Amino acid sequence: AREDLHQTTRPKPSQRGLRSQHALKEVLPPRKSLRLQNKPAEKMTPSKEFTALFPHDAMPRVFKKPAGPLLMNPLNQDEGFKLPPQLLELCSEDTKERKRNLDLKEYISALKSMKITEDNVVKVVKDRVFSAAFHPCSSSLLLAAGDKWGKVGLWNLGAEWGDDGVLLFEPHSRPVGCMAFSRVHPTQLFSASYDGSLRCMDVEKAVFDDVYDIDDGLKTFAFMSHDCSTLLVGSWSGEVAIVDRRTPGNSHESLHSLNPKAVRSVSVHPLQMQYFAAAEGRTVSIYDSRYLKKTKSKAVSHLHGHALAITSAYFSPWTGNRVLTSCMDNHIRVYDTSSLTAEPPLLKSISHDMHTGRWLSKISAVWDPKQEDCFVVGSMKRPRRVEVFHESGRLLHSFMDENVGTVLSVTAFHPTKNALLGGNSSGRMHVFYS
Repeated sequence: AREDLHQTTRPKPSQRGLRSQHALKEVLPPRKSLRLQNKPAEKMTPSKEFTALFPHDAMPRVFKKPAGPLLMNPLNQDEGFKLPPQLLELCSEDTKERKRNLDLKEYISALKSMKITEDNVVKVVKDRVFSAAFHPCSSSLLLAAGDKWGKVGLWNLGAEWGDDGVLLFEPHSRPVGCMAFSRVHPTQLFSASYDGSLRCMDVEKAVFDDVYDIDDGLKTFAFMSHDCSTLLVGSWSGEVAIVDRRTPGNSHESLHSLNPKAVRSVSVHPLQMQYFAAAEGRTVSIYDSRYLKKTKSKAVSHLHGHALAITSAYFSPWTGNRVLTSCMDNHIRVYDTSSLTAEPPLLKSISHDMHTGRWLSKISAVWDPKQEDCFVVGSMKRPRRVEVFHESGRLLHSFMDENVGTVLSVTAFHPTKNALLGGNSSGRMHVFYS
C-alpha cells in the first residue's frame, strides 16, 4: 500500500528539455455531443482536398524523407541557427574504449556511487524513445535518442544551447529502431528507421548522409569492421544486407534472406567479425558472413530454448564468449559461445517481466561495454527501477529514485564513464552518473 501511495503522489514529469512550440490556444466553451443536444448525427463526407490527395478511401501515410543528405537544422531553433562549435569539439575528442577488470565488489561500489537528480531528467525527443546511445567523449556527457516519429535528439548535460542542452532533428519519418556512434569517427552517428532509411549524422559536415535505403522496414544494424565502414543491416522482412560505405550510392553489397518473419537484432562478434548473431523468431542463429547465400544460408550455431519471440541477442563486448538474449517468454538468457558448436550450452536463465504492452518500447538486456560479464535491463516492477545483473543471474544493483517514476525501457551504459541512461515513453531521458 505504501508503494502504491508513493506512485500516486510522485512528482510531476520533468519540464526540462524540449519546449512546446505551440502558442496558447483560445479558451473555448465545453464541447457537447449531438446526442446531448438532441440533434441527429451528421454524415461525414471527405472534402474534395482529401479525396484528391487520398483517392479510393486510402488513409493518409507518413511520407518518407527525400533521398540524399539532409541538413542538420534543429526543429527547436529558429531558421538560420548554426550548430554550436562546442558540439563539434565534443564529438571530435580522441576517445578510446576503456576496459576494466573490476571484481564484483568494486563494480557494485561503482554502481552505488551513480546518482540521479532532477536536472538529469530531460525531454530529449517528442515521442516514445525507441533507441538511445552515449557518445564516447569523456569530458562531458553527450547522448542521442531516437523516437517513434523519426526524430533524433542530442542532449549535452549542463550545456546552455538549445532547450537545456537539447537539439532536435528529423532525419526519418518513422521509428528510429537502432542507433550507434562510430568508434573510429565519433563525429558520426548512425541511425536506422522503420521507414527503410539508414543515415549517418555527421556533425563535422552538419548533414545527415544517406547510407542505405530500401522501401520499408529497417530494424537493426551492427558494424562489421573495426573502422566502421562496413555494416550489417537487418530488416522486418527477415533479410540482412551487407553495406559498405566506401562504395558510392546507398545500396547494399549483398542481400540475404534469413527468416520470413523478421530479424529483430543483429550483433557482430567483437574479435572474429565474420560471425554475427541474428534474433530470428524464437531462435538465435549465429552465421559466418563469408558463407552467406541469398536464401537458405546455413547457420554455424543455434541458441535454442526460447518459447516466444526474441527481442534482442548480443555478443559480450570484449571476447564474444557469451550471448545475452531477451525474450517475450519473460526470461533473459546467457549462452556460452566460447566454442561455436552447433548448440552452445545455456548457462543461465533469469526470470524477468518483459510484457510492456503496446504503449511502451520493448525491454532488452544490454551488456555494460566496460564490464565483460554484467548487463543492464529496464524493469516493470514498482517502484520503477533499472536493474544490473551478473551473468550468473545475481542481481548486483537496482537504480531507484524519486526522479524515476516511469518504466525506462531503453537503457545503456556509457562506454568509458560511470554513467547510465534510461529512456521512457514520453521522450524523456534519465541519466545516473558519478
